[in-house]
Amino acid sequence: MSQRELTAAHWGVYEVDRDVQGRAQGLRGLPEDPDPSPIGLAMWDAYRDPVRVQWPAVRRSWLLEGPGARPELRGREPFVRVPWAQAMDLVARELERVRGAHGNQAIFGGSYGWSSAGRFHHAQSQVHRFLNALGGYVRSVDSYSLGAARVVMPHIVAPMDELMASHHGWDVMQANTRLLVSFGGVPAKNSQVTAGGAAEHRVRAGLAGLAAAGCRLVNFSPVRDNFDAPEGAVEWIAIRPNTDAAVMMALACEIVSAGRHDLAFLQSHCVGFEQWADELSGRHDGVTKDAAWAEAISGVPASIIRQLAQDLCSVRSLVNVSWSLQRAEHGEQPFWAAVALASVVGQIGLPGGGFGVGYGAANILGSPHTKFAGPTLPQGSNAVKDFIPVARIADMLLKPGAPFDYNGQQYRYPDIRLIYWAGGNPFHHHQDLNRLALAWRKPETIIAHEQVWNAHAKMADIVLPATSTLERDDIGFATREPLMVAMKALAAAPGEAMDDYDIFAAIARRLGAEQAFTEGRDSAAWLRHIYEESAQRSKGVALPAFDEFWRAGEFRLPPAARPVVMLEDFRGDPQAHPLKTPSGRIEIHSQRIASFGLDDCPGHPVWREPTEWLGSKAARVHPLHLISDQPHTKLHSQLDFSRYSLGNKVAQREPVVMHSQDAQARGIRDGDVVRVFNSRGACLAGARVDDSTMPGVVRIATGAWWDPSAVGEADALDRHGNPNVLTQDRGASRLSQGCSAQSCLVDVELWSGAVPPVQAFALPRFEPQA
Repeated sequence: MSQRELTAAHWGVYEVDRDVQGRAQGLRGLPEDPDPSPIGLAMWDAYRDPVRVQWPAVRRSWLLEGPGARPELRGREPFVRVPWAQAMDLVARELERVRGAHGNQAIFGGSYGWSSAGRFHHAQSQVHRFLNALGGYVRSVDSYSLGAARVVMPHIVAPMDELMASHHGWDVMQANTRLLVSFGGVPAKNSQVTAGGAAEHRVRAGLAGLAAAGCRLVNFSPVRDNFDAPEGAVEWIAIRPNTDAAVMMALACEIVSAGRHDLAFLQSHCVGFEQWADELSGRHDGVTKDAAWAEAISGVPASIIRQLAQDLCSVRSLVNVSWSLQRAEHGEQPFWAAVALASVVGQIGLPGGGFGVGYGAANILGSPHTKFAGPTLPQGSNAVKDFIPVARIADMLLKPGAPFDYNGQQYRYPDIRLIYWAGGNPFHHHQDLNRLALAWRKPETIIAHEQVWNAHAKMADIVLPATSTLERDDIGFATREPLMVAMKALAAAPGEAMDDYDIFAAIARRLGAEQAFTEGRDSAAWLRHIYEESAQRSKGVALPAFDEFWRAGEFRLPPAARPVVMLEDFRGDPQAHPLKTPSGRIEIHSQRIASFGLDDCPGHPVWREPTEWLGSKAARVHPLHLISDQPHTKLHSQLDFSRYSLGNKVAQREPVVMHSQDAQARGIRDGDVVRVFNSRGACLAGARVDDSTMPGVVRIATGAWWDPSAVGEADALDRHGNPNVLTQDRGASRLSQGCSAQSCLVDVELWSGAVPPVQAFALPRFEPQA
């Protein structure tokens, strides 16, 4: 039997198909993967699409008139194709000019995004290493997915990365959990992805196993179909978006009122319960946070809340929260409230009990496999101390020098003259894209490494064509996955595309920083180096020699030594195994956060009314709440041009899912082209009428390539259904400054004019070099 050949992407590990002549011709799912993602299967054809960037290109005005020329024409005017040597000279001279005139603190190296499953050719690591070799850059911290959680969770229990890598395994839950209550569902579509590549997609099988074991599954969500258990196994409780923290507080209030809280656990493993108990009882404001109070806010019947409060304390139970909950105004609160509620129940650290912060959000949660960090490319040391929370990029560009709060301290936005971006697409993941387009006029130069002509590339001044995962050698690995993969190049790069590493090495050579960046190694030498370095620091995992691994094409890690139970050691002995919080215990009330004096994030969990929600005055103008969730056909905006993604479009646009009541009230039928709008912008989408959402809620998945009728104009219409022309660009709170995309009101109307063609996948115009 011949040895199989594997490759990896963020969507999974795949087998390579070869024809009788030995030429790679496609991919197929891994046989041992119970639920392989179809997204990755589509990338073989997608990466051969004409939309690929095939040669270096420079925006006409920038090339002819120099840095800062006509920034309002970004995204509008033609590009000029240039030779690689000229492109690299231009980039090197511009970096040198900005560093000399303004310092490295005028360079922003955000490069936020999922660029490659490979551990070496990870574009974000490459650009950061390159800029550090030049003296540093302004960085971003946290993520659009977990901005609020990454800041608040270390204060109250543990850092998010630590928690994600230590969640109960699905096997542990199947053996012990008898009530799983999830706020925001457990969607298998989100867990298709894992940074580095999932060898086993576990969510559907994990939930099916829970149902078969007799576990009761409850889903609080405005969406019915985001809990991927067997049909009929889930109790759906419709809840108004942004009100989850209120329901959690009411559940805790009812438990405490009935005297069923675990006082011993609260005293031995937690601090601050007394302050939160005062909040629940209304001692602070005269309002008892009971089931009746929560019903008026959330729409969830008080009787359901009261009964569920009893049920949580009667069996081994787990409270899960989806990441979407904290992508909202006051997004810290539902995560904090979930930990506090689980503390009141008192089952944290017991097998299958306590809380979860994102089952279904990423494949890592629930893994039974060995924890092993794997190879990584060192990024070097950044001499520039300036940073921004990742979702505040437009504020940084529009308000240089202005103060901002973050995690209890105040900082100032730097004055950015040059943006260098490799990996990711800011015109996908940022909010209020019309505002971002205006902010994008501020820098004098924007340089982008890109594989495809998306909006990010079209809005740049210098575009350098980069190879894809299938066109270079690399090592694929993801934490808590069982396989490490030798990712051997399967296809030739299109046109003149180069690896990011080779691009950076050539530019570094021009700037006298080649040795600092490359350390004398080419890509092959780096792969060997980072593999051998990971072998030296691995604990409990004996990796084979690199040459043996590369010949075999894969290495399967040994099984975990014992079942994975989150916070088990802390539960057993909180003195011997303290948490990394100030007290070493779970902080239901955080004295540190309270000391920050933030009016929008006090020292314990609360429910605060968002600016935009169905109970606000704003709902009188825009009466529908927009959910912008993760798509099932792509990762963010990656591969939106693939046949798999295009097959999900309605009238060539991203679908907007509407309840039949809302559609009928507006004269909208399934398949119609509609305009979704608010005061920030508007987009055209294709109506998909079904009752998977509650009345008053509409849903547009993120990821449609931004396709504005006029870049940077207030009345621009996105023709392709990108919900981020509608979402608000404001921080979740002054604590985290995380994104608040899920606090968004809109209205929808039937489009009555001529339907404009979608131009998202059209190539930009090119002019010959003078």
